[in-house]
Amino acid sequence: MPTTTDQDPPSDKLDSGPAGIPAGSAGTGPVGPVGSAGSAGSVGTPEITDGRQLRRRRNREAVVKALLDLYRDGHLKPSTEAIAARSGLSPRSLFRYFDDVDDLVNAAIARQEERSVPLLPIHATQDQPVADKVAALVEQRFRLFGVVGTAAAVSRLRAPFQPLLAAELTRNRALLRSQIEVLFAPELNAIDRDRATRALAAADVMASFEALQLLLQDQGLPQPEAVSAMAGALVAILTPAPRISAD
Repeated sequence: MPTTTDQDPPSDKLDSGPAGIPAGSAGTGPVGPVGSAGSAGSVGTPEITDGRQLRRRRNREAVVKALLDLYRDGHLKPSTEAIAARSGLSPRSLFRYFDDVDDLVNAAIARQEERSVPLLPIHATQDQPVADKVAALVEQRFRLFGVVGTAAAVSRLRAPFQPLLAAELTRNRALLRSQIEVLFAPELNAIDRDRATRALAAADVMASFEALQLLLQDQGLPQPEAVSAMAGALVAILTPAPRISAD
């Protein structure tokens, strides 16, 4: 996966990070795609020259694309007839290429995650002011979630019924949380461990896909106002409180 920030942590203190997550696991270097998304795509697969295999791959890709297009159009549980019609295949032939509906959905979500990899970097460094780092984080989250939005919503709906999908969702959330821990390590290391743990947890929730959905959909905020609301909350959470003198 692309780097979390534009520089490595500047001090050793992050190694015993405030939330107990080892530094270096949080995205200071390439760590591969989100979860295991690449398993369903064509990245790194040998070139296929056999006609039947080529046709099978094209048809499989067409079905995955059709499902993602339907998700993008707001159909989170499309029928096999709708998927077949969008892909140009017959409903009968649809599952020549997938074991079942779950297999197809997993492939579509994995493909969307592959597309999200270039959107993962946060263009900020640890030594910048909190407000600047928050602005970069919020920009990255709106950009990322804007692309994976419908697939992310589907993965959350289906995760309780698919253990592998649930495990991948857990890994993805941990990765996004670790981005915050690395970027804001100076602020988190400046406060005691318990407060840092609570601050990281609150920031992780405020910068989540679910928070973005609540701001845009449930609260009905225009995107600029949702960006401002998320950024304001994160600045409040991640700005260390001034130390109170004992005098």
